[in-house]
Amino acid sequence: MNPETIESLREALKYSPENVPLRMLLAENLLALDRFTEAESEFLQLLKFTDDSKVKLGLANVYFQKSNYSACCVILEDEIQKQNQNASLHGLYAKALLKENQITKAMDAYKKAQSIDPSYVDAEMEERFKSRIAFTDSEDADESYGDDGYGEDFDPRFIEKPKTNFSDIGGMENVKKEIDLKIIKPLLHPELYQAYRKKIGGGILLYGPPGCGKTYIAKATAGQVNAKFINVSLNEILDMWIGNSEKNLNSIFELAREHSPCVVFIDEIDALGASRSDMKQSSSRHLINQFLQELDGVNTSNDGVLIIGATNAPWNLDAAFRRPGRFDRIIFVSPPDEISRESIFKLKLAGKPVGSMDFQTLAKKTENYSGADIDALIDIAVEEKLEKSFADGVPSPLETKDLLNALKKHKATTTEWFQTAKNYALFANESGLYDEILKYLKIKK
Repeated sequence: MNPETIESLREALKYSPENVPLRMLLAENLLALDRFTEAESEFLQLLKFTDDSKVKLGLANVYFQKSNYSACCVILEDEIQKQNQNASLHGLYAKALLKENQITKAMDAYKKAQSIDPSYVDAEMEERFKSRIAFTDSEDADESYGDDGYGEDFDPRFIEKPKTNFSDIGGMENVKKEIDLKIIKPLLHPELYQAYRKKIGGGILLYGPPGCGKTYIAKATAGQVNAKFINVSLNEILDMWIGNSEKNLNSIFELAREHSPCVVFIDEIDALGASRSDMKQSSSRHLINQFLQELDGVNTSNDGVLIIGATNAPWNLDAAFRRPGRFDRIIFVSPPDEISRESIFKLKLAGKPVGSMDFQTLAKKTENYSGADIDALIDIAVEEKLEKSFADGVPSPLETKDLLNALKKHKATTTEWFQTAKNYALFANESGLYDEILKYLKIKK
């Protein structure tokens, strides 16, 4: 459509401003011509007259093209709840999640789009996902079940080469110092470690309240030493068939050994390494024993394989995991301090429409808030802004007051964790493992 036709449509709308099909034609063509700001204005105007999902999808497309992926996801999540069988909604949602680096959720959304419409294919997502092959459902698992319980091409890991490093992380100095000593220095000065016949590798266990950046620090560690990074989720290990979980675990370690130097990050590690004395099923004990063998490198060398585990409940871990040579560095990851919170706000709000913003005030008002809590505050503020935009058709920037209002709706989620952790730190802390918790809470034992 040429500019003259666009102007003709605008002229026609002057005489029939509530003509939905006409305005929809204008909005879609503006979007096709990459005139995103104008298209956004027309889609927002349309929402005054109709709640049609095509309008919502069009607006989400505009936000995606303008790199406002958070707003795009908010709209799509709302629409998907209303109509879950629209392949286009799930497809665009997958693309937005991929831009936000939420790989697993993006894969799930893409698979959903393809299950609704088998002809739906996106070349960029296919390229990103091709190295991550996993069971899509129980039927697939049954079909692939054979001598070893998984297909010969089974490789559920997604190997990354992170660009993030420690310079991207505000605060967490103690954590970075410990990781530098245990992981980074050995890789940068291997000749010194070889002189003392000390292996390069091993494990670090990060513990603390949920949402405080344990995954992020693990990825930054890999980026700091230019190593590959494998982020392992529990569903890539645990299997209903006896013996398959152990084989899956072995395949992860073998993959890491083949691609060393490599950082393997295992979140919720307490679900794999719970105390064997509490286990009722022998299969669970077998999995823990397999895990310990892999950590020890019984049948092969783990040189250059760096294991970072994360847990919200270190008190549930089997004591054998803390033996030297396994997870012999146990680091408390506290909620971000005031300086870090200010950095997080700046980072999370970058790329969003922002007006007057007092980052220092926000940082002071969010004591004990985790990074995930700050994410939630911003999402609440964005949703309220979007709701107003839908009503009046005018997108307005986020202000300090919007985030302060969001504080009334979302409290720090770390409080409950500290209530539990405090009891362990006071009454089950013979080895001094939880002294950092007491220090953070300013409690003298």
